[in-house]
Order: sequence, then C-alpha cells, then structure tokens
Amino acid sequence: MPAQQDYPHIVVDERERSGVKEQLSSLNAIVEVRTLEIGDFLTSERTCIERKTRSDFESSILDGRLFSQLSQMKQNYECAIVIIEGDAPKETRLSRAALLGTYSAIMTDYGCSLFFTRSLDATAELVFALAKHEQLARKSTLRVFAKKKAFTSAQAQRGIIESLPGVGPTLAKSLLKYFYTIENVVTAPESELAQVEKMGEKKAKEIRKILTTLYKEEEDG
Repeated sequence: MPAQQDYPHIVVDERERSGVKEQLSSLNAIVEVRTLEIGDFLTSERTCIERKTRSDFESSILDGRLFSQLSQMKQNYECAIVIIEGDAPKETRLSRAALLGTYSAIMTDYGCSLFFTRSLDATAELVFALAKHEQLARKSTLRVFAKKKAFTSAQAQRGIIESLPGVGPTLAKSLLKYFYTIENVVTAPESELAQVEKMGEKKAKEIRKILTTLYKEEEDG
C-alpha cells in the first residue's frame, strides 16, 4: 500500500451534505471535516473551492450571495475555484445572456477559475485531481488552519461593499470613490445611490431594501 503522504489531504466544510466527501474518501483522499468560513473545499493553503449545483448557482446570483462569496474567496486565497455541477436545466430563472455575463464576471472581474461538472462523482474526481496536483506535484501544503491572504484596508472596504446585492468589484470601487467611506455608502438615500455610474434605480432600491430590512433569525438557515 502506498504511504499516506501519497494521498492528498482535503478539508471539506461540515455543511457540505452532497456526498462528495464520501466520494473523495473512496478515491483514497484523506478527508478532514471542518467548519469553513469560506468555500466548500480546501486543497492547499492557497486554494479554495466553492461547489454549486445549477439551482443553487442561480439562486446565489438572484440574491447577490454569489458575488459576496467570490469576493471573500479572492481576498483570502490566491487560487479561487468555482465548480458548477449538473446539466443545464431546460427551464431557468435567468436568461442565457445573464448566465453568460455572470460566467464572464466570475473569471474576469473576480479572477476565479470556473469548472462545469455533470455529476457529483465528476465533482469529486475534479476536487481530488486539484488536491493531488497542489500537494503532490506542486508540493503545496495544507495547514491545520488555512492561512489567509493579507489584504489592505481598501480591499477590505471594497469587500464589504461587494456584499451588497448586485455589486461587483467595479461598482464597489465606484461607490467608494463617490462616497469615500462605507458609512456614507450605507447611509446614502436611494436617489443619491442611483447617481453613481452603472448603479441605476433598480440596484439602488435593492441596496436600500437590504440595508433597512429587519433581521429575522428564523430565515438565517
């Protein structure tokens, strides 16, 4: 039997219930289950992977969650990877143009790698291959506590603004350049938000809505 170091070590988020971790174990990966703040899998100290089914991917676009996740991944890890799992459904809640635009934003605006798999098994094989390349070919380690990439105050500010619905890196920069501080952004009236380039009335309304809606614990998973 090969030595244990010949098998890649993969950290899997404890909330990942898809069965991927069982598949990874069947491939002889050393699987460690842990609560991850960011991503679903860690394959090295520099690589974070987010897995989404087609349905979850669409939902995360519509509620703005995707862009916040992408921003956090890139702020904390050198290599951020998104895996979209499953065949394209016949009916979707988003137009083809909207999906293609999001794919483009993932790669060009956020600098993340994007993979498509057709099944859970294929996702496990891809994660295993990525871990094997990182740890056995590149000799990159996986720390007990993953090392986060250092970032500046400006990057941290931009990351916070990017968590707002419909706000990506470019618009976040525009908002901060216009309002100067996070406080000014979140307290600005809808009419003033709409004046920022590429914002528009619809996004301004969505932002004000999320900022002024009361928190409901029962809706928080």
